[in-house]
Amino acid sequence: MTTDTQSAFHVPAPANRRRVTHVVFPVAGLGTAFLPATKACPKEMLPIVDRPLIQYAVEEAAAAGLTRFILVTGRHKRAIEDHFDHAYELEHELAARERDDALRDLRSAVPKGVTFSYVRQRDASGLPDALRKARPFVGEEPFAVVLPDDLIDAQRPALAQLLDVFDEQQVSVVGVQRNRRDADDEGGLIVADLDTSALRHARALVKVPPIGAASHSVALCGRYVFTPAIWQALDAGRDPMLAHTIRALMERERVFGCLVEGQRFDCGTKVGFLEAQFAFAQKRHELWPGLQRRLGHLLARGKTPRDPRSAAAPADAKAAIIR
Repeated sequence: MTTDTQSAFHVPAPANRRRVTHVVFPVAGLGTAFLPATKACPKEMLPIVDRPLIQYAVEEAAAAGLTRFILVTGRHKRAIEDHFDHAYELEHELAARERDDALRDLRSAVPKGVTFSYVRQRDASGLPDALRKARPFVGEEPFAVVLPDDLIDAQRPALAQLLDVFDEQQVSVVGVQRNRRDADDEGGLIVADLDTSALRHARALVKVPPIGAASHSVALCGRYVFTPAIWQALDAGRDPMLAHTIRALMERERVFGCLVEGQRFDCGTKVGFLEAQFAFAQKRHELWPGLQRRLGHLLARGKTPRDPRSAAAPADAKAAIIR
């Protein structure tokens, strides 16, 4: 029995290396944090400046070289399908009015060379169940997963960073960032530098910090690349938390963490969503100077909003599995 936990797993020879072409977008969430806005509008269609969240996710996957997109949707999510379809009437109207810039922006919503497939998740029963729904489209191929709530502003697309690690190691890779929260958080994981990769942002996932190796507590950041071994981990239980499934996957194969370089915005929360608005507006030279002046006037007023919860009835303690 070997004492080196890393050597217990087999890494495929170069000739047998697999390439990732599929990417799954779980978009069946209820969007309860943004009610009533999300009563009729999918949360993933809420815009950051002038593009919906789901478009940022799709563009990131396309920039990483993936071509087969599977969206796991739910009820009242038809607008997502319409967004990535042709709008013939609107295109004709814009062309007739010679609105070339608007027409170009409209057509850019659909990356070239990709295909879209849709499958419905009937109940908000967690990310593992969403992956099960995508299995008929993925088969026994490795695939990526992108959570649109986690918007990552990076010089090199976050998903491309994970694919670099997968190309080298040929095992499942999870995108992580340094954990600012309590290390005992159930979604937290531990990565260690075991000198098993030539990539500076690759770390092995471990159950306990190894003696003599640098290790860190990290948090998931909504980017994953899974091998077919994930199906065995999913079949082993029905836990709604993906972090628990990843721990089960670690029993079956070596799993790597990719320390994603870039700024993450948790757009599943109001504060993260607003923070992303300002961060991406800063990139727009036609918007930021004027917006900055208006924000300065607004902040100069110095008014602190009243907390509506102080007079409101206690909130329902029952939380949704998916935001």
